[in-house]
Amino acid sequence: MLNKITTADARKKLANIINRVAYSDESFVLTRRGEPIAAIVSMKELNMLQDIEDRMDVEDAWKAKNEPGEPIAWEELKKELEL
Repeated sequence: MLNKITTADARKKLANIINRVAYSDESFVLTRRGEPIAAIVSMKELNMLQDIEDRMDVEDAWKAKNEPGEPIAWEELKKELEL
């Protein structure tokens, strides 16, 4: 279940919110001036989101690997990306 709460109310009810997220699998969207700015989700949901992101990264890597053209050396790519 997704709940919206202002940041001011969240400060007042933080302990309760944490318990609801941790033990009832609820999620909260924090708002400021009516605009969503952040979310509080359970570790289960966070781990799911990270798994999805990892899978997307692997898919993107395979697509890039299979693109035509010459491979770029890692050192050259780091220079180009200023890493």
